[in-house]
Amino acid sequence: MGNKTAITEFILLGFGDLPELQTLLFLLFLVIYVLTMTGNILIVVLVVADQHLHTPMYFFLGNLSCLETCYTSNILPRMLASFLTGDRTISFNGCLTQYFFFGCLAAAECYLLAAMSYDRYLAICKPLHYAALMNGRLCLQLATVSWLSGFLANTLLTFFISNLIFCDPNEIDHFFCDSFPMMKLSCSDTHLTGLLTSIVACICSLPPFLLTVTSYIYIITSILRIPSSTGRRKTFSTCSSHLIVVTIFYGSILIVYVLPRSNRLKDFNKVFSVFYTVLTPMVNPLIYSLRNKEVKEALRKAFKKCMDFKTLRKIQIVSS
Repeated sequence: MGNKTAITEFILLGFGDLPELQTLLFLLFLVIYVLTMTGNILIVVLVVADQHLHTPMYFFLGNLSCLETCYTSNILPRMLASFLTGDRTISFNGCLTQYFFFGCLAAAECYLLAAMSYDRYLAICKPLHYAALMNGRLCLQLATVSWLSGFLANTLLTFFISNLIFCDPNEIDHFFCDSFPMMKLSCSDTHLTGLLTSIVACICSLPPFLLTVTSYIYIITSILRIPSSTGRRKTFSTCSSHLIVVTIFYGSILIVYVLPRSNRLKDFNKVFSVFYTVLTPMVNPLIYSLRNKEVKEALRKAFKKCMDFKTLRKIQIVSS
């Protein structure tokens, strides 16, 4: 039984049980953070600047990259600071704020990935009606609902968690503030809050997951009906990047939140939490840029414009 004195700060244990690897982990996560921010910001800039990317698919991709930038910035800077300084404390309000944005952005990503799968379904299964169905208004509505759903749902959860009383020990065995690790430290009755968390988590993840799976069942069925192997390969290439991202995201989430929470699996769960909070935002731009001709072409044109600008500046400096 913990001390009944209410606490005002938590200690995020994170990977503190590996003191000899703190410098290496700092450098590793720093590189990941720089790559994540660079890749996702570059995708957003390309989608906004290149006219050829002003389509529904890239509109949603730009939203996803913007979301991943926020998602990573909510967790990694705090983790990097703890590696560098050794200070793993976080205030009660700071922990609640981090959890609020984590939950909001995770729920928004579920719905945004579902919207992207629905876009691919219309493009492949209903190509003649695609332009009329997936118009600018619907794209904006789907993106708005995706962002708002996460923020509305997690506002209620954060309010309930903020009203819990937390007692010693104040050590959260995680590298960021999540609901269930936080509730383990509460000396209040957490039954209602835990039940509400599970219900909201199901509402925010199950419907978009089922929509995504259903969309891909129809997509794969339509692709298999294409007579030529070249046609099947070309059509599948338009959604393969999204399918890889969805598989990584939902696969790691299912492992973390569906597997039983036991002491033997806690380190295993922590590692897979890194997958969907840190690694997925980093690899998304790589997956979309390496497997997508339009994005590669936009990158090539942007690079060429930068080189032309540098050449022009040199000529102006020499001539002056």
